[in-house]
Amino acid sequence: MAASSDPWIKEYNEAVKIADDFNGMISERTSFPASGPETQRHASAIRRKITILGTRLDGLQSLLSRPTGKPLTEKEMNRRKDMVANLRSKASQMASAFNMSNFANRDSLLGPETKPDAMSRTVGLDNSGLVGLQRQIMKEQDEGLEKLEETVISTKHIALAVNEELDLQTRLIDDLDEHVDVTDSRLRRVQKNLAILNKRTKGGCSCMCMLLAVNGIVILVVVIYLLFKYL
Repeated sequence: MAASSDPWIKEYNEAVKIADDFNGMISERTSFPASGPETQRHASAIRRKITILGTRLDGLQSLLSRPTGKPLTEKEMNRRKDMVANLRSKASQMASAFNMSNFANRDSLLGPETKPDAMSRTVGLDNSGLVGLQRQIMKEQDEGLEKLEETVISTKHIALAVNEELDLQTRLIDDLDEHVDVTDSRLRRVQKNLAILNKRTKGGCSCMCMLLAVNGIVILVVVIYLLFKYL
């Protein structure tokens, strides 16, 4: 059987192409900012690519377990198994570079809703079935991304509300500081005026005391004089 007409070889070549695309997309990550819509879309595309690659590898493994057409020799069977294992190992390394070290655990990659084992999902599927499975997986991922987007938007709104509240509290504190400064200035003026008044009051009291003392002495002298005169 010619390699070009062998469906397994054709599927394997497609998987290799997907792996090369995946590797190239990971390399392109350095040209994107740390965060933002473009970065999120690129990361989503990378996850889609690794999901498709994982599904292709599962399909290749499934085809080896139920070969069709001309039977394969044991040597050829082992060679193809090694090809799948090597490509899967390469995919795992690339996934680790994308912080997806759980690629070997397909449940962790596809999300909590994708509970059935990926290998069992591909059993009995032909090429069109595998394509349908890929679309279903991508739909599940899209739904997960939509939920994540809703959560991010909700968190953003909460953060904006908290920020507005903080701005309001800051303005209130600034106003309070301004009122405290004005009150402190007025209090200082009042204290200064009281000190001046107190000083003036003390000066007036001293003069009054001196005047009363002089008047007392004069009265005392007059009394003594009268006593000596009439006695």
